[in-house]
Amino acid sequence: MTDTDPASFHRSVAAGFTERVVGADRAGEWGAPAPVEGWVARDVVRHLLEWFPGFLGSGTGIELPTGPSVDDDPVGAWRTRVDAVQALLDDPASAGRVLSNPHLGDVPLPEAVSRFYTTDVFMHTWDLARATGQSEALDPDLCAELLAGMEPVDELLRSSGQYGPRVDVADDADPVTRLVAFIGRRP
Repeated sequence: MTDTDPASFHRSVAAGFTERVVGADRAGEWGAPAPVEGWVARDVVRHLLEWFPGFLGSGTGIELPTGPSVDDDPVGAWRTRVDAVQALLDDPASAGRVLSNPHLGDVPLPEAVSRFYTTDVFMHTWDLARATGQSEALDPDLCAELLAGMEPVDELLRSSGQYGPRVDVADDADPVTRLVAFIGRRP
């Protein structure tokens, strides 16, 4: 799935996250504890808004438009970001652009967005859902694919500080549970 058209992949994944953002807003759950230590639901959105512009800008020179503050309007902030990333991926000129990163080398821009940003949105969909009491359902095939790609680089991922300690689950756990546990969440 991650090797499908990056624009379509982002559109699909972002729709699931957007649904949870809107649900959190309707329920007024922005201060609810998230499954990431020290975070509340609003911080899940904040994380996705804060890290990606620097990654994109330093590797491509592209600056994404900023929306309202996540503190004032988390839905508006998220919609501004998701629309900007989607427009970037829908732009035919993006296919020929490259993201340069000292740790990754040169990666085609659409592939970089898919591998690093869209997959992060996907995984954090579970966090926002768990924090706000919404559906935690994720695509099990995509979970299995991501897990298969991440397990061989387990030590590297843990040393990056991006993931918490792996949580033990039953060997026969479903792919969603196994992925969530792998990234350090308690399913």
